[in-house]
Amino acid sequence: MANKPTTFIEELVSAGRGVIALIMGDRKAAGYFDLSLRGLASSLIIFLAVNAFMAYAPALLRTAPADGRGIGVGLLISLALAAIPVGLAALVLRQVKRLDGFVPFLVADFWANSFLSVAMALLLLVGLPFEITVIGLGIVVLIVEINIARLIVTLPPLQIATFVIAQFAGGLVGVMLLGMLIGAPADVGVPA
Repeated sequence: MANKPTTFIEELVSAGRGVIALIMGDRKAAGYFDLSLRGLASSLIIFLAVNAFMAYAPALLRTAPADGRGIGVGLLISLALAAIPVGLAALVLRQVKRLDGFVPFLVADFWANSFLSVAMALLLLVGLPFEITVIGLGIVVLIVEINIARLIVTLPPLQIATFVIAQFAGGLVGVMLLGMLIGAPADVGVPA
């Protein structure tokens, strides 16, 4: 990145452009992110802030029980669902001897996750049906993850496939494990 942002706001705007570039498959996408440890710290801060806000949003909007249990569970689920695919991505990068791409992957992934989480919340807030939102953003997430592997980490095609499959498998395993440990939410309507 030739002209690194000096403020958090500049970095936020640049990362937003980077996420759009990832969605579009722009080869210059990496230039929008600060792929250093400083950039990792910024992306981690925004990632944690967005996840905390998303966990507290139902309570703020009075759509969650007042006991606060939903907040802790929501935050736990969110962080666990992020940690498992990141761990598997690290394992894949280690296997293909590309651990040098781990910090750039984290930076781009944290920024993309944060922006796409906010986008999902806004789409649901304006009344878009949950199923359409999840399917649409699921496709965007797949595109972004492929492009992070391709444009940020610069993996060859077979390694891109392995990298992305490991992340999605990790996410699926995480959902299943958390479902077994925590159980289904009451409003899902799972018969007893």
